Amino acid sequence: MTRPDAATLPIDLQQPAPGPRPRRRFRKRFLLVLLFPAVMFAGAVMGMYFQPPALQGFYAVTGLQPGAGSRTPIALPPEIEMPRQIAETLLPSDVVGLARIMPRGDIAVVAAPYGAGDARVAEILISVGDTVARGETLARLDNAPALEGAVLQAEANLAVRQAILMQTRSAILASRAEAQASLDQARASAQDATSTLERTQALAERGVTTTATLDTAQSRASEAAQAVLRAEATLERFVALEIDEQPDVVVAARNVTATEAELARARMDLARAEVRAPISGTILNIHATPGQRPPNDGIMEMGDIGQMMAEVEIWQDRIAAISPGQPVEIVAEALGRSLQGQVESVGLTVGRQGLISNDAAANSDARVIRVLVMLDAASSERAARYTNLEAVARIDTGARARGAQ
Repeated sequence: MTRPDAATLPIDLQQPAPGPRPRRRFRKRFLLVLLFPAVMFAGAVMGMYFQPPALQGFYAVTGLQPGAGSRTPIALPPEIEMPRQIAETLLPSDVVGLARIMPRGDIAVVAAPYGAGDARVAEILISVGDTVARGETLARLDNAPALEGAVLQAEANLAVRQAILMQTRSAILASRAEAQASLDQARASAQDATSTLERTQALAERGVTTTATLDTAQSRASEAAQAVLRAEATLERFVALEIDEQPDVVVAARNVTATEAELARARMDLARAEVRAPISGTILNIHATPGQRPPNDGIMEMGDIGQMMAEVEIWQDRIAAISPGQPVEIVAEALGRSLQGQVESVGLTVGRQGLISNDAAANSDARVIRVLVMLDAASSERAARYTNLEAVARIDTGARARGAQ
């Protein structure tokens, strides 16, 4: 069977001869389509976390909160479970934050003295609740006997050096007196030799004495004059300088000074055996017992509970409304009633949240600024027994505006 000729086939059945297909060019708009979702996602994450001023203004106008629809919101203030008495009276101008009750100046950790080494606690001299003054001895370590022995040895060395100094001064004074006596004796001998020489010369001129006798008299007179010069030089050595400027006295005095320094160092080392109060306040806790090495976190804690304060963590976006002097109410179940105070100072740095609420799903990476609140006298007295108690603080930022009206 013969195949039909291509010329006799219908036009729609005729197929062109196979050839190379044209290459499709990659279009850049396809790349933009792929990058657009990634750019949008990155921008959304950065905007939600850093919250530029424009975005913050948008949230303020619309009343929306970033991530408020999720269980674990991003960049939201820490979730605070507010007590009923705050929740019922909360005003729009109020700022709420987690708080910690603390003594004025915070808690002071009493550590072992610097250089105590392997010393252990020998005796605790105070109890929890005792009020002590700054510098008062709170505890003693077991290195006291060795350090006291070093002090006794330094005191003995100082006594020896002081005795040597006194001996040196006495010896120089005696030498000065001896030199003066020797000079006086030499001058007397020289005067006697001169008189003898003059008489011998007179006799020699009359021919009464011999030449040998004259020579002997002249020799003795010359020796006496030389003895006077030597005695004067010896005395000059002792009288040229004051007694305290004599070289031997200076050396002995320097030895005394060096020994006094050794004694002072030994006494300072003795202070390493005593644990003293760094501030005036009340003992809050004791972490060590006799026979135990001082813990790394301190032997005890103390604080000035005569004036209690509160450290409040305020979300960074709300700190602009806080200023010193604003009234503050602090509430906690353990207190039974609220505490009153006012803002004393506002922190200058933004840090990580340190006070965490009881909600395990709460944001623990919040950025906060710490505000210090000074409690009034009545509230300070009630809070004195609750150092480190966590509470909720409400700062009335609109109090001054209402007072002005």
